[in-house]
Amino acid sequence: MNNIRNFLLWPLLLLGHLLAVSLLAWHLLAQVNFAYPLGYKVLDVEQHIRHFGPLNRYKKEFEQTTKAEHLDLFAQITRAVQNHGEGLADIRYRLPNGTSTPLMREAEVIHLQDVANLIDVLYWAGLIGGLAWLCLLAYAYRQRIPFPALKKILLGFVSGLMLITLSILLIGPKAVFYWLHEQIFPDEHEWFFFYQDSLMTTLMKAPDLFGFIAVILVVVIMVLWGLSVWGMTRLLKSAVMGEPAVVARPSNKKLKKK
Repeated sequence: MNNIRNFLLWPLLLLGHLLAVSLLAWHLLAQVNFAYPLGYKVLDVEQHIRHFGPLNRYKKEFEQTTKAEHLDLFAQITRAVQNHGEGLADIRYRLPNGTSTPLMREAEVIHLQDVANLIDVLYWAGLIGGLAWLCLLAYAYRQRIPFPALKKILLGFVSGLMLITLSILLIGPKAVFYWLHEQIFPDEHEWFFFYQDSLMTTLMKAPDLFGFIAVILVVVIMVLWGLSVWGMTRLLKSAVMGEPAVVARPSNKKLKKK
């Protein structure tokens, strides 16, 4: 019975833990706009905007905007998708004549609303996973169940990460990116935009920026995962070590008289 209990306990606990850690990593990166200022520099987004801005078929003079405006526009998009999509249609950029115009067309706003809806689902998944993780961890602590061997946990995590990475590289990151979009977003909603048709895509230099963010997200997840696994190991070890010594029960046999 104990073997069955432990067989179910650790997979569920570690899955909930991974969901919670992933949500925390995402939320932390959202607070710094997913490192867009760094990605902007590394990917030379400014030059990208200078090149494709004049080629846009729907919006004019975006190439005249400044780096500060680009960073602010991306920050507005981040806040909107993190806030159920509110304000997406209100994001505007300033023209040289002093007026402003919407950054995105309706199709782009609809796509980012789909992204915001997906983020809401991911938040719920992370919160439910986190609750399950804490409940199961509390159960393991109260029952003084030792944490599995750290080498096995690390081997499983690293092996899984390497398998996913290798699969993506073999299939092709762009092919995986497109396939995920096809599976996740509604068929009737446009999600692929040429640079000449979308300032949103130009601003993000998609999909290059998404790859950059994915790498940083994985790194943050690994750091948080490693620290929290170490913490769980210490916590459960302290629970086991704190178990009182087994006291021999007194014998029921009567003492023989001399």
